[in-house]
Amino acid sequence: MLFRWDWLRPHLTAPIVPTLGPVHPDAMSVDLFEDILRAADTGAFLPYDKDRRWGGEKDETALRSDVVHQPERTLIPTLTRRGRGTVKVFAYGLHDSVVEEAAELATKLAATHNVAGAQVVRPLGPETPHPRGTRIQLKDFTAGSCPAPDGPVRPVTAWPYAVRKTFAPFAETMAADGLAFLRTRMQTGSCGPVLATAVENRIVGAIGPMDIRPDAVGSRQLLPQYFAVLPDARGQGLGRILWRAAMHWGQSRGAAYQLLQTEVDGPSDRLCRAEGLTSLGFTCTTRA
Repeated sequence: MLFRWDWLRPHLTAPIVPTLGPVHPDAMSVDLFEDILRAADTGAFLPYDKDRRWGGEKDETALRSDVVHQPERTLIPTLTRRGRGTVKVFAYGLHDSVVEEAAELATKLAATHNVAGAQVVRPLGPETPHPRGTRIQLKDFTAGSCPAPDGPVRPVTAWPYAVRKTFAPFAETMAADGLAFLRTRMQTGSCGPVLATAVENRIVGAIGPMDIRPDAVGSRQLLPQYFAVLPDARGQGLGRILWRAAMHWGQSRGAAYQLLQTEVDGPSDRLCRAEGLTSLGFTCTTRA
């Protein structure tokens, strides 16, 4: 299938591409959508897929033969077998009826592929009133300096052993935020550095891995990180210090930008908004 850009472009209210996630507006093109369909035939990672850093095989793939592409709407279903499996239908269209059509398709395909989950993902523009779901935010490193913050932040491996060994219980406590998964990757040496902050010789916050890779048009992107602070250590500005340290790390190593996804009105969302990031839009995910 070849997508028609004149059909698709008017409905791209937020820069989100199935299986790839958010992309920089300057990198958004019809080629990205065609690439994800070609990748579905091989199961391989695209060269600029951010998940490629984890190795293994691509878990989420587009269901090429079930794509609906018409002037007024485009529906792109994907399948993941993780857990009990999920079909997601990415619904691109300006009319609310596109959600109902996507839900019907997701339910049908979930039954066809014998998976438990059926979801609709709808991109929404940055001007959306009272948004829900996830905000896509852009940090542009070319727009200003990102100085190193004053505060107790250094790579986990640079802390003394007595502090470093507290990372394991910290990671387990914050497993819901992805830190336990991150720790397994750190143990195998398959990811970039992780920055951590400590209070009284105990790691209480971390952000990482730190990794820069080229996007689809060759621009250097600081990849998204896992980011968490222990509940009993919040309210002291440690999250802001960690985040600024990560931004300094990226800018000082030549990154052009970073894209983040934050839960609307959540702690990370409020931090990014306070730090002046640009909102590129939202994604609202609902059950079919």
